[in-house]
Amino acid sequence: MKVTVLTVNLHKGFGFFNRRFILHELREAVRAVSADVVFLQEVLGEHELHAARVPTWPQTPHYEFLAESLWSDFAYGRNAVYPQGHHGNALLSKFAIAHHTNHDVSVEGPERRGLLHSVLKVADGRELHAICVHLGLRESHRQRQCERLCQLIDSLPPDDPVIVAGDFNDWRQRAHRMLSRCAGLGEVFVKAYGAAARTFPARFPLLPLDRIYVRGASVEHPIVLPRQPWSHLSDHAPLAAEIRL
Repeated sequence: MKVTVLTVNLHKGFGFFNRRFILHELREAVRAVSADVVFLQEVLGEHELHAARVPTWPQTPHYEFLAESLWSDFAYGRNAVYPQGHHGNALLSKFAIAHHTNHDVSVEGPERRGLLHSVLKVADGRELHAICVHLGLRESHRQRQCERLCQLIDSLPPDDPVIVAGDFNDWRQRAHRMLSRCAGLGEVFVKAYGAAARTFPARFPLLPLDRIYVRGASVEHPIVLPRQPWSHLSDHAPLAAEIRL
């Protein structure tokens, strides 16, 4: 079976320079891709100040607002918590989510990071493991977080398909070899084109920060998304691909 996946950093629902609340436009753009599974980073679960100041602020958490009527199941992993609220990673799924766990992979300092692991029930009772990733800004942190990701994947049943997607912040592209060696992961765009897709900054992409990795599945083909409207909806361009399980 084919599964269409999309990964996008929501930038907490605000535009590139945080000047304008654009979650409603993001919602339409995400829904237009019609992905089966959507990996989201920097998703606001709650923010009291923004909710009081922004007239169009949704009454539900942002991941629920995006999922409404199109994705039957969703999961949220709270990473950063502050007086006004919290944000983290989320997964939207057209398949049933049997269970999910948010793994805290924060290192030292105030930067909070997590791996949101969801187990999806797909055709014929098979399980698909979807791991939404947002790694740290420092390379030493990313290396330790990749080690934790490898440990997580090694603990999964070896025959189950795995999709790992999100914002790796890996501008030096050192994660490919490590994740291939320790977890058997292959990156979708690297397999198809020989290089990771450039996604940051969205308006003039120079750095390949966002990725889609798979194990136990084959890449049908990456999906090239149009530059508009995505270039002004976040600081990261999204990635999409069709995966054959």
